[in-house]
Amino acid sequence: MNSIRIMTVDDHEIMRGGIRFLLLAFDDLELVAEAHSGEEAIELCRTANPDVVLMDMKMTGIDGIGATRVIKESFPDIQILVLTSYYGADLVRRALDAGAIGYLLKDASKAHVAEAIRAAAAGKRTLSTEAALALVEKAEPSENAGRDLTDRERHILDLLAKGLSNAKIADSLDRSPFTVRHHVSQIMMKLGAANRAEAAAIAVRLGLVSSDEG
Repeated sequence: MNSIRIMTVDDHEIMRGGIRFLLLAFDDLELVAEAHSGEEAIELCRTANPDVVLMDMKMTGIDGIGATRVIKESFPDIQILVLTSYYGADLVRRALDAGAIGYLLKDASKAHVAEAIRAAAAGKRTLSTEAALALVEKAEPSENAGRDLTDRERHILDLLAKGLSNAKIADSLDRSPFTVRHHVSQIMMKLGAANRAEAAAIAVRLGLVSSDEG
C-alpha cells in the first residue's frame, strides 16, 4: 500500500516537530514537506506533491484560510485538514468554505490525527467534537426546514452528513457528479444552509440523519 504523503503548515517549529514525531509512529503516513507560512505552503505544493496538508489557521502573512483557498484552486486533488488551537462556528465555516475537508484541534490524540489524515486522503470529512458542536449551535434552521426534501435528497443528505464527497456520493449512487452537485445545492437551499458542513449540522439538529458518523 502506498504511503499517504503529508505536508505540515505551522509557524511554530515546536509544533512542526511534534507532528514530525507523531507521524513516525505510522508506517502508512509519510512526511514529505514542512512549511512555516501560508506562502511557503503554496510554493511547496508545486514540488512536494502532498496528498494531505495539515494546515494551521493563525499565521502571519497568508493565514490558513487564505492558503487553503489558493491550494484548493491550484491543486484540487490535495486535501486540506485543519489542525489548529482555534475554533468557532465562523472560523470553522470559513475554513470549510475555503475547501478544507476536516477540522481538528491540536489536542487531538495521535490516533485521531492519523485516522483523520487517512479519512481526508479518502475524501471523507472529519470534524473535531468542538468544531461540530460549534456548527450545530450556530445553525438556526427554520421550523419547516427539511420537510420538502425528496427521498433522493434525504439519502444524499445522509451520505453527506457521513462525510462523503460529491464524487464518493456519485459513485455510491451510480449517478454523475453533476447530478449530485445539483441535489446538494437543492438540499442546502431547502435547509437554509450556507455550505455542506452547515447542512450536515442542521440535519443532525433536526434529526433528519443519524449523528453517530461524520
